[in-house]
Amino acid sequence: MSGVDEDPVDRFKRATAVAVKALGRVAELEVAFTGEPLDAAGARVHLPVPDMTLSPQDVALVRGAADAAALRLRYHDPKVHAALAPAAGTARAVFEALEQARCEALGARKLVGVARNITALLEDRAARKHLGAAATQDQASLEDVLHLLAHEVLGGQKIPDSGAAAVALWRAHIEEKLGPRLGRLPELLQDQRAFGAEAKRLLGALSLDFQGEDEPDGGKAPDAPSKGGQEDASKDTAPDEKAGDEGEPDQASGQTSTEDAARDEAQDRQGTDGDEAAAAKDEPSGRNEDWDFESGPRTTYRAFTTQFDEVVAAEDLCQGEELSRLRMLLDQQVRLLQGVVVRLANRLQRLLMAQQTRGWDFDLEDGLLDTSRLARIIINPSQPLSYKLEKEADFRDTVVTLLIDNSGSMRGRPITLAAISADVLARTLERCGVKVEILGFTTRAWKGGASREAWVKVGKPSFPGRLNDLRHVVYKAADAPWRRARRHLGLLLREGLLKENIDGEALLWAHARLMARPEQRRILMVISDGAPVDDSTLSVNPANYLEQHLRSVIDWIETHSSVELIAIGIGHDVTRTYRRAVTITDAEQLGGAMMGQLAALFEERPARRR
Repeated sequence: MSGVDEDPVDRFKRATAVAVKALGRVAELEVAFTGEPLDAAGARVHLPVPDMTLSPQDVALVRGAADAAALRLRYHDPKVHAALAPAAGTARAVFEALEQARCEALGARKLVGVARNITALLEDRAARKHLGAAATQDQASLEDVLHLLAHEVLGGQKIPDSGAAAVALWRAHIEEKLGPRLGRLPELLQDQRAFGAEAKRLLGALSLDFQGEDEPDGGKAPDAPSKGGQEDASKDTAPDEKAGDEGEPDQASGQTSTEDAARDEAQDRQGTDGDEAAAAKDEPSGRNEDWDFESGPRTTYRAFTTQFDEVVAAEDLCQGEELSRLRMLLDQQVRLLQGVVVRLANRLQRLLMAQQTRGWDFDLEDGLLDTSRLARIIINPSQPLSYKLEKEADFRDTVVTLLIDNSGSMRGRPITLAAISADVLARTLERCGVKVEILGFTTRAWKGGASREAWVKVGKPSFPGRLNDLRHVVYKAADAPWRRARRHLGLLLREGLLKENIDGEALLWAHARLMARPEQRRILMVISDGAPVDDSTLSVNPANYLEQHLRSVIDWIETHSSVELIAIGIGHDVTRTYRRAVTITDAEQLGGAMMGQLAALFEERPARRR
């Protein structure tokens, strides 16, 4: 609808949507202003939500995101890309960054307005990823830096001030590795296949060619080869996902180093037995010993070290002002989906409220006076008074844990819908007297972090086990009311939080927290979009190391534990590993799947108690 009474923001959105369709040459296209990171795939484009004031800076940013999405639709062939792109890891992320820069440069070269908008977008991207504050290469990913450098080479655009520090850290290293190779790319802009082939040669020059070469000394070099070929092919990698693949271990290292490191680590753990916080953090982590019934299945899986793992509250990962901003962004998304997720939540609430109809125990010696029996006392005064008591519904003595995969491949629509669904579900169940805990799992670093550095320092012993630093996040504790924890859920939308996923240990951690709860019925719902992936671990262990451990943990919980386990897979078939599971092909189905699975559980009788 157009006219003089149309809201300026709505008019701007409508004009932007028309521009995307025209520039992208796609007549049938859905353009949604959802505040998510740039996404353009198929017949749907997600753009940032414009500010109500329509400031020049915000307008340029939204237009830049619109132009970038449109140019991707116009100049990008998904089939050619799929045939050329590496499977996963840093190589995939760098390849994606170069391809996106190619599409954006093609438009910026032809249209001055597009060039200005893309420049504003690059400035915002670099600022949101804090590239201007980077002091070491670890604080700036290779794909982000190469994306900026590619724009400088392909489109002649100046490196934005917000990304200058990161580019300066990497420029000498990249120029040393690539030499004049980067300068050949402008000649191939119009030919995606030739451009992609040259981009792969650049990956080879950066040692990101998956050839399994040894990692350079120090373990920090970004040009260590990836072992992406060992990963589960069903786990797709997001365009700006992995930022640090690692190489094979030095096979000449002695096994004695492994044993010594494990022995030292065990002694360190024994010395902290009195510290309850450390013990709680170490308990769900992999250890090189048989686990008893309470802590997990018996398995050979272990972690090289648990020293750098962390269990952290959401408010400790983000400053208050940023948490409030992210919560406002999440609230905007909830309002956009009120007709979908909220309607499903209301249906679940009606089901639970219907089950609140309580039964009564009659003919008791104390309790509430049973007025229905007063007539018999009047007839026969010798009859004693009769009392009754209400019986509580079973579902009130229930706690539900939502364990959300915080891996990089969840970035964009999946993690946004997971946050919305968790938020709405927590409010719904709280109104019905059911406790809800919301947890997330990822890693602290892309490149193995401090764990990998420790492994390198002891000589890179063979088969070290899990080789990354775990980060387990508590967004909402079970006893915390939703009003107090609501702001924390916005952290799910924060750039930079989502990294790798080690599912088995996360499942054990969430299970241990549930088993410590007083409720009789415990439900654990896992939301994930793929198999466990950690490049650092998989590059130096068997290819199925993480997945095999996950299967062992799932089987142990389903066989021996009283916890009722549910899984929802987003584009990933989880029915192969979980007994009670549902696989959805589109993240849009997540809210309905969560509500439906919980409704089915509450309609059943609680599982047999252990």
